[in-house]
Amino acid sequence: MASQPHVIDGERIGLIAGNGRFPIIFADNARKLGYYVSAVAHIGEAEPELEQHVDRIHWIKIGQLNKLINAFKADGVERAVMLGGVKKTHVFTTVRPDLRALALFARVALWRDDDILREIAAEIEREGIVICDATFGLEGILVEEGALTARTPSEKEWEDIRYGWEVAHEIVAVEAVEGTDGAIKRGGDLAKEGAVVVKRSKPQQDLRFDLPTVGPRTIEVMASVKASVLAIEAGRTILLDREIMLDKARSARIAIVGISKLEPSGK
Repeated sequence: MASQPHVIDGERIGLIAGNGRFPIIFADNARKLGYYVSAVAHIGEAEPELEQHVDRIHWIKIGQLNKLINAFKADGVERAVMLGGVKKTHVFTTVRPDLRALALFARVALWRDDDILREIAAEIEREGIVICDATFGLEGILVEEGALTARTPSEKEWEDIRYGWEVAHEIVAVEAVEGTDGAIKRGGDLAKEGAVVVKRSKPQQDLRFDLPTVGPRTIEVMASVKASVLAIEAGRTILLDREIMLDKARSARIAIVGISKLEPSGK
């Protein structure tokens, strides 16, 4: 991963905000680092509370690409991040593409999430606004390697982790429209009890878009299906509301471990 440029006090950083708390957490951290945060937030996705955590905010509908670019240009933004998702169901119900977005969609050969996002990023960058990795300025928020809870996985659970680590991006509890929580619920219902949840980024995932994220709600859903272990990718997974999440994990006797790589025969 390329190293991040030094922070220039007062430099303007753009935030393209989707749903969840991640955009708020990023905005707070960026402002502490000395950035002026200009947000373009998607109506019906971004939290209204975001307005209180940024220096300037512009609300747009999904697909208003020209309005997004013009907002950043007006605010003097030269670098931006894309944080928070857009519910797949909303793409089919609330999207309002402008002419620029329609022309972009016509150029996309395959309508996969990453293909669309790459084309959007390329269009924005053609206007002189660089899209940074989603890991930008997130020290202390990314999951570290090793056990995050006092309880560590058993040998049997490590076997399940090793198996799931290799195939998570192919066939195990593949996320559909329901998202991560729904995938955990669906997989946990099939496993009945003691399920091991493995969450990792896709092979060759573009780090500018939607890193894997876990938080207290993840643990609540796991506890509801009696899952026992959460294995997540170190350095590429966002951990939201860390202390609350770890407290819930302790109460539910759920082990959490951050992994960067696994040896075939060990941890």
